[in-house]
Amino acid sequence: MKPSVLLSWSGGKDSAMALEEMERRGERPLLLTTVTEGVERISMHGVRRQLLKLQAESLGCPLEELFLPLPCSNELYEERMGALLTRLAAEGMSRAVFGDIFLEQVRRYREERLGRAGFELLFPLWGIDTATLARRFIASGYRAVVVCVDARVLDGSFAGRDYDEGFLSDLPAGVDPCGENGEFHTFVTDGPPFRRPVKVLKGETVVKEERFVYCDLTA
Repeated sequence: MKPSVLLSWSGGKDSAMALEEMERRGERPLLLTTVTEGVERISMHGVRRQLLKLQAESLGCPLEELFLPLPCSNELYEERMGALLTRLAAEGMSRAVFGDIFLEQVRRYREERLGRAGFELLFPLWGIDTATLARRFIASGYRAVVVCVDARVLDGSFAGRDYDEGFLSDLPAGVDPCGENGEFHTFVTDGPPFRRPVKVLKGETVVKEERFVYCDLTA
């Protein structure tokens, strides 16, 4: 079946829940992920491209990758993203899905930029309490690993931990349980939309930019 919606796919829990919701509505998503050129990793999350592909295969979803240099200016990002959206629109794609929950500024930015390309935007998780959403994710049988932590707000030791009830109970006050403010990022390895688990090994922990702590995963 031809994909009916474009889904912003980070490989993390929010995009996974957004995917599940769209499939429940009878949609087939095309996953869109930004990848850093040269290092072959998902931008921001730092997860290997190999694992991204294994994820997409397990989900049974087609994958569209947008390659960006490091560093990448906002102008170049918008140029490449705009060209991609124009192509997808010409192929008949007209709706885009995001797993955002409550950041109004981020939502307005997406609506403005994608609106220019003629896309209607959908936010299936919008407005849901993040503590409720986090526990729903765990109770539904999802499995995820915390792959990136912002050490300014969360101790680096949280990188590499499983995203579970223990993780949530150990979060300091003020840290969003879904990491909606960028406190941490996850990589989902199993859950309702998956045909089979994505098996990973937890590798070394790396600090970059004196701020972000990454746990390197391998297949």
